[in-house]
Amino acid sequence: MGACPSCSSASGISYYRAELSPRPPEVFLLTFCCNDRRGLLHDVTAVLSELELTIKKVKVSTTPDGKVMDLFFITDTRELLHTKKRQEDTHYQLKSVLGDAMISCDIEMVGSEITECSQGPSFLPQEIVEDMFSFEILHEQLSTSLACNKAIITVDNLMSPGHTLIKIACQDHKGLLYDIMRTLKDYNIQISYGRFAAKTKTECELDLFIMQADGKKIVDHSKLNGLCSRLQMELCRPLRVSLMNRGPDAELLVANPVELSGKGRPIVFYDITLALKMLNIGIFSAEVGRYQIGDREWEIYRVLLDEGNGSGPSRNKIVEAVWNMLMGWE
Repeated sequence: MGACPSCSSASGISYYRAELSPRPPEVFLLTFCCNDRRGLLHDVTAVLSELELTIKKVKVSTTPDGKVMDLFFITDTRELLHTKKRQEDTHYQLKSVLGDAMISCDIEMVGSEITECSQGPSFLPQEIVEDMFSFEILHEQLSTSLACNKAIITVDNLMSPGHTLIKIACQDHKGLLYDIMRTLKDYNIQISYGRFAAKTKTECELDLFIMQADGKKIVDHSKLNGLCSRLQMELCRPLRVSLMNRGPDAELLVANPVELSGKGRPIVFYDITLALKMLNIGIFSAEVGRYQIGDREWEIYRVLLDEGNGSGPSRNKIVEAVWNMLMGWE
């Protein structure tokens, strides 16, 4: 009770508003060609991550003679990639990791029209949509290893005169706080005060005092039910992971929702490539794009796998390994 925020604590809070958001960062195209090898794409992704370069889109293809042509549309967290020194540092770091395998590397600023043209088709094949987003399949996967344990969410509107208290008991995973915050942000809800407690190594509890954009608690039962249902789904299935046949090969698909502000989930591509590298599975091609599915926009990674002679891990093992990497589970 002593820690409960007062009714007047919201007076100085400023809320997220799209018209006040900062201008979008400049986009650069990183193009490089090199000789292919196992784990190459992850090594490149790791370098970009260490340099604080964010991958917005990627197009990777392998030629019959064993060369890789990679196109990365990236932004710079430090906002220095337009300078010669920053570009030279990026080239040097890539060269130090790839060695003599790197044939060429170029960085140039690109306009929004080039980025949009690189998007590819604005729709996904129906079989992919049904496999990853159908209600029946999602319901089945909630009882498998491709989901977190069901979260317990309760609401208390009596504890505070000015805030709604949301209590969450759930399984911990990498990005847990991000999943909660992005969901509340999409609903334009402000968190005035919060408390996080790890009960065990894998279980945690959160108490969040929240309010609407007008500074009032949430009393509408339909809004509360909708919010709790959305939190339940986002905590159990923050991402979608699937493996489908694409001709004689296998295509790995990973999807995460895009925030209303336009931001995607961080380091997804890094985790995907790391999981495949640990499984010693090659990547024949890869791309990432954004698609409107239902009333939400999704960022979808499509990775065509090079399974070699078929003696590697089973496809179920591949999906489980990628999911565990994304969730931060061993």
